[in-house]
Amino acid sequence: MSEMSMNTAGGVEGATAQPQLREVPAVRMEAVYKHYGDFTALNEVDLKVAKGEKIVVCGPSGSGKSTLIRCINHIEKHDEGLIYVNGIELDNQRKNIDAVRRDTGMVFQSFNLFPHMTVLENCTLAPMTANGMSEAEAKDLAMHFLTKVRIPDQAEKFPGQLSGGQQQRVAIARALCMRPKIMLFDEPTSALDPEMVKEVLETMKKLAEEGITMLCVTHEMGFAREVADRIVFMNEGKVVEQAAPQEFFSNPKSERARTFLDQIIH
Repeated sequence: MSEMSMNTAGGVEGATAQPQLREVPAVRMEAVYKHYGDFTALNEVDLKVAKGEKIVVCGPSGSGKSTLIRCINHIEKHDEGLIYVNGIELDNQRKNIDAVRRDTGMVFQSFNLFPHMTVLENCTLAPMTANGMSEAEAKDLAMHFLTKVRIPDQAEKFPGQLSGGQQQRVAIARALCMRPKIMLFDEPTSALDPEMVKEVLETMKKLAEEGITMLCVTHEMGFAREVADRIVFMNEGKVVEQAAPQEFFSNPKSERARTFLDQIIH
């Protein structure tokens, strides 16, 4: 009996006649390696992120978390394996790298704002230079996102005149001005004073509610519990464990994850 007739006999003829179209993942990494000399920062990493999914990447220092995030938009170039972002392979072709970066926003630990530019100028630069937007359009867009992160009144100030929390919210607004499909956060609160962490996390929570794909490297486990669809735990360059937050925090599978949680939560 053929496979077709077997399927028909099993009562799933429709599934054979009308194959499901699988949506392209937002991020797909297959057997990815990254080396720095003799040190292996990423060791055969496999990861798929669905569109709209919220991923928190955690693990001890030096586990490869930031390297993983930075390889997704080619700030770091992987040495082996395959990385696809929205179906585009991140290889050495400039057009592919540029296409991925146009759709991928990045928020760094240290803000990385241009100190000689106002908040508004920081936010309008990329839309005007990379997307060919007019100055008026770029300013309207910037004010829209500065309002979204609740600091439109700081638009004419310079970064040095703002608190750390305000600077990080500007960095988020600047990334959003490119209308990215994916947002990458590399320990966005680790350089902040404790009282400023909450305002940045609240901004990120609001963003998560809007359905954008997010990958966030963070030690903020409360944020991970509340926002993440999935926790990715890394150690020594490897993805050791992946689970929904409730499962990860209540029943981590690996001894290394249990030790990490004991240290970071207690």
